[in-house]
Amino acid sequence: MKQPYEISIAARYLRSGSRNGFISFISMVSMIGVGLAVAVLIVVLSVMNGFESELQRRILGVVSHASVIGYEGALEDWVSLREQALNRPDVLAAAPFVEGQGMLVAGDLIAGVGVRGIEIGLEPQVSSIEDLLLRGGLDALNDGNYQILIGSSLAEALNVEIGASVVLLIAQASVTPAGVMPRMRTFTVGGIFEAGIYEYDRRLVFVSMEDAAKLFRTDGRATGLRLAVEDIYLAGQTAREFAVELGGNVYITDWSQQHRNFFRSIQLTKNIMFVLLSLVILVAAFNIVSTLVMVVKDKRGDVAILRSMGARSLSIMTVFVSQGAFIGLVGTGLGLALGLFVASQIETLVSVLQNWFGIDLLSAEVYLISDLPIQIRIREVAQICLTAFVLAILATVYPAISAVRQRPAEVLRYE
Repeated sequence: MKQPYEISIAARYLRSGSRNGFISFISMVSMIGVGLAVAVLIVVLSVMNGFESELQRRILGVVSHASVIGYEGALEDWVSLREQALNRPDVLAAAPFVEGQGMLVAGDLIAGVGVRGIEIGLEPQVSSIEDLLLRGGLDALNDGNYQILIGSSLAEALNVEIGASVVLLIAQASVTPAGVMPRMRTFTVGGIFEAGIYEYDRRLVFVSMEDAAKLFRTDGRATGLRLAVEDIYLAGQTAREFAVELGGNVYITDWSQQHRNFFRSIQLTKNIMFVLLSLVILVAAFNIVSTLVMVVKDKRGDVAILRSMGARSLSIMTVFVSQGAFIGLVGTGLGLALGLFVASQIETLVSVLQNWFGIDLLSAEVYLISDLPIQIRIREVAQICLTAFVLAILATVYPAISAVRQRPAEVLRYE
């Protein structure tokens, strides 16, 4: 198929020869530079997307979409409040809970924990606690059994297993003949769960709601309601509207509010990384500028001959723009292929590095999760590729204009 002569000339200028071998080498370096920048940007953003998505999934496995909590103590009638919540079309489920702080003691070992009393018949509707259990079952939390579910990290820290006895102390005191004593109760470990987030696996325990109500002396009342809503991104709005229906006097929270700092920091880091790595693409684009400037200087005789034969200014510009566009297109394509490959194999690569160097690159105590999830978003990949290609095209503007500005008569005089 016959192609425009401008494209043919641009392709010939890219091939090595006795005179333009160095120029072709610089063109190859420019392609590699664009490709590496695109690949790194795809990998980094895919890792951060995966971390954000996995963190959200694991948080919602333990934390409800939204919660309505008594502002001044326990809710008076959680049963009627639950029915009122379920009458809303945007609320899928609701479950009561009793929550407080305490200390868990096992022998000489002690740990601060958050205590959550739950109704085992309703809790699975608003969380995934039943699916997170490694050992034991949710039915261990029958009222009056005084059994407790603890996280895997907490079980390891206290060196306990299912069937072990632990003592739960809470900050509320009891007056006894011996004086003021902290309120305490012996529990049996009935199950061990793993949410995959160190904060929960190390500092959260579950007991039955009735046992928690007795321990915290709420007279059988719940301290709040946990809601599962239709749209998790509108959980805050749903909770606020429900609070208005109740006439206020309640405290509301949602999953994004409880972990706002995490998600804001992830989004901020993503934006910063996109800008910084886009600058790497810009540096590669400057290589394209230098390449085309050298091509213009090396081929000024050819340009002068073309102009004297009647070639238009637009045609001359098309030659050099096509050359830069080809460099950008090939570099972007290589970067896309490399980025997608590395992103798909990143977990294996990290595992190999950890085994080789004997270090833990992903400590759960630091990064909240211990693995490296990946999520490739087509829209972001397309945005990265488009950015790289546009920068490559923009890099051709100055060399193309300088080629057009040359005067054929003056150039041919010295050729």
